[in-house]
Amino acid sequence: MTTSLAEPTDGTTGNTERRSVMLLFIGLMITMLLASLNQTVLSTALPTIVGELQGVDQMTWVITAYILASTIVMPVYGKISDLLGRKPVLIAAILIFLSGSVVGALSGNITWLIFGRILQGIGGGGLMILSQAAIADVVPARERGRYMGFLGAVFAVSSVAGPLLGGWLTEGPGWRWAFWLNLPLGALAIAATLAFMKLPKVQHEVRPRLDYLGMALIAGATTSLVLICTWGGHTYDWLSPQILGLAVATVVLAVGFVVAELRADNPVMPMKLFADRNFTLTTVANLMIGVAMFGALGYMPTYIQMVTGVDATVAGLLMIPMMGGLLITSIASGQAVARTGRYKIFPIVGSIVMGVGLVLIASMHITTPTWLMCVYLAVFGIGIGLSMQILTLIVQNSFPVTMVGTATAANNYFRQVGATLGSAVVGSIFASRLATLLTEKLAGSGAGAGGDAGRNGLTPAAVNALPDAVRIPIIESYNEALLPIFLFFVPLAGIALVVLLFVKEKPLATTVQREAAEVLTEEELLTEAEMITIEAAEEAGNDKAAATRSRE
Repeated sequence: MTTSLAEPTDGTTGNTERRSVMLLFIGLMITMLLASLNQTVLSTALPTIVGELQGVDQMTWVITAYILASTIVMPVYGKISDLLGRKPVLIAAILIFLSGSVVGALSGNITWLIFGRILQGIGGGGLMILSQAAIADVVPARERGRYMGFLGAVFAVSSVAGPLLGGWLTEGPGWRWAFWLNLPLGALAIAATLAFMKLPKVQHEVRPRLDYLGMALIAGATTSLVLICTWGGHTYDWLSPQILGLAVATVVLAVGFVVAELRADNPVMPMKLFADRNFTLTTVANLMIGVAMFGALGYMPTYIQMVTGVDATVAGLLMIPMMGGLLITSIASGQAVARTGRYKIFPIVGSIVMGVGLVLIASMHITTPTWLMCVYLAVFGIGIGLSMQILTLIVQNSFPVTMVGTATAANNYFRQVGATLGSAVVGSIFASRLATLLTEKLAGSGAGAGGDAGRNGLTPAAVNALPDAVRIPIIESYNEALLPIFLFFVPLAGIALVVLLFVKEKPLATTVQREAAEVLTEEELLTEAEMITIEAAEEAGNDKAAATRSRE
C-alpha cells in the first residue's frame, strides 16, 4: 500500500520541515555544482591541454570519456539508491569522482588524462542523478518545479563559471588546477551530504539482489555504440570489420539487456517504465536534446578561441549569453509550473527555439560579429532552459517515490546517450574534416602544417601568432569543419517537438507518495478511508478539501 504525506497541521512543524528541505537542497546544489562544473571547466583549457600533451587527435576522448562513463553508471546509481538509500551511494560517488580528479591532475600524457576523466565520469553520473532523485524524495511534484529550475540554474552558472575558471587557471597557475580544485569542493559536498541529507532509511526484510548482468550488458552496449560513433569514418572506415563488429556487438548486447531485464528480480532499468506514455515520449525528446546540446556545448569554446583569436578567459565570457538564456528560462519555467501546475507548453516551445538557435549558429562564418554570435548562442540557451528540467519533472510525476531514482536515472541515461553520441559524432566528424581542410588550405596557401605532429600541437596562442597567410586558412578550416555539422541537428529538434506534442499533461502531485511501511511510524499512518477521501479530492483538483478532510 502507498500513502500520501498530509500537510502538517502544526505551523512549527511545517517551518521545521521547510527548513530541513532547504538545508538538504543547499547540499544537493553543492553536489550538482561539483558535477556540472567539471563538465565545462576543461572546455576553454582543452586546446592548451591537448596541445601540451600532444594529443589533438584524441581531443574527442577528453570530453567523450567523461560523458560515456557517467552515462553507463546512471541507471546503476538510480537503482542502487532506490534499494539502499541515497546518502551512502552519493558519498561513494563523490569519492570516486575525487579519485579521478587526482589522476587527471597528475597525468603526464593524454592516456592518463583520459583515464582520469573516466573515473570522474563514473562518480559524476551519480552526483547528477542522486541530486535530482533526493529532491523528489521530499518535495511534491507541484512544488518541485521551483527546485528543479534552480538545479538547472546551477548547471547554467557552472557552465559559465567553468569556462571562465578553466581559462583563468590555464593562463595563471596552470590547467592542472582545474582538477585540484575539485578536492575542496568535494570535501564540502561530502560534509553537506552528511549534515543535511536526512532521508527516511530504506528497510528490506531480505537483502535485495543487484542486477549485475543487466549492469554489464548496458555498459557493453553503450560503449560499443559510442565507439562506433567515435571511430567510424575517422579511425576506421564505416564498412571496416572493426565498425561492423561493434555494430553487431551493440545489437546483441542491447537485445541481451532487454531479455535480462525482463527476467531480473530487481532490474536496473525495468521495462515497465516504457509502458508509461509520458516516460517514453520524454525519453525520446531527451535523447534528441542531448545530442544537440552537448554537441554544441563541448566544442564551441574551442571554436571561439581559434576563430576569434581571444584567450581562454574571454572565450568563457563569450559563452555567458548562452548560459544566461538557459539560467533565466530554467528558473522562470520552474516558477511558472509551480504557480500554475501547467508544464507541457515549455518543452514544446523550447524545442522550437533550440532548432532556430542551431540554424543561426550553423550560419556563422569567420567574419560574423562577436555580438551577433552571442545573440545566436543566447537563443540556443533559451531553448535548452525551457526544456531540460521540465522533462525530468514530467518523468518524476509519473512514478511513486520508490521508483523515482530508477525512473530519473533511466530518463537521464538516454539524455546522456544523446550527449555522448553528440560529442562523439561532432568530435569525430570535426577532427576528420579539420585534418582534411588544414591539408588542403595550407597547401593552397603555400604553407606547411608540419604533418600530424604540427596539427596536433596547434594551440590558440600559437595560431594567433601566425602570419595571416597561415592563420586565416587555419581558422577557416575550423569554421568549415565544425559549424555545418550543427545544421544536421535541426531535424533532431523537430523530432523532439513532434513527440512532446503527444505528452499527456497529468496533474502534478501535491504530496509525496511513498511506501507507508518504509517511511511512516504507526501513529502517522492515514486510514484507508482517509486515503480514499484524499485521492478523490485530488482527482477533482481540490487539494485544500483533501487536506481538511485528512485532518478531520
